[in-house]
Amino acid sequence: MDIMLFHSVYGLRPAVREAADRLRSAGHEVRVPDLFEGQTASSAEEGRELKDRIGKEELLRRAVLAAAPYSERGLVYVGFSLGGSIAQNLALGDAKARGLLLMHGTSDIAESASVDDLPVQLHVADPDPFESHDWLNSWYLQMRRAGADVEIYRYPGAGHLYTDRELPDYDEPAAEETWRTGLAFIDSL
Repeated sequence: MDIMLFHSVYGLRPAVREAADRLRSAGHEVRVPDLFEGQTASSAEEGRELKDRIGKEELLRRAVLAAAPYSERGLVYVGFSLGGSIAQNLALGDAKARGLLLMHGTSDIAESASVDDLPVQLHVADPDPFESHDWLNSWYLQMRRAGADVEIYRYPGAGHLYTDRELPDYDEPAAEETWRTGLAFIDSL
């Protein structure tokens, strides 16, 4: 499977490279664009400042440019937090997208969004300070209305970026369950 993997507001750090290696070890071809062009953040606040300096439109432009040469193959889009938001935007706009795996993050959905049974899987902390229950319920209904086939997995007690072993949010059991479930999802596509 061809995978486009997007990093969080922390940038392209070792945890993202480890995720790419995990996907490659499972037999997938993985590309990991550096949307921050070499910059990384040491805190979520610093990462949000970096994201805001670059701007949402520029980040999306960089993501589209990274994915465009491979989209004809039928990509699976994967993203962590901010990267999930970016992956979702690209997958909903790519008629050949084969799947969308979101870890820790979602995005607004355009009223005009329409896909043909796009398989989508979301893994999120419960509760998550950035993905409230009300937001997720609304997001789920909007994704279904757009034509996506959505599964949501919630991990009680985990922190927001619980798959990143370098962060205080890290929760090993939740992270391993997320990877088991996520890899099985990708293998099913």
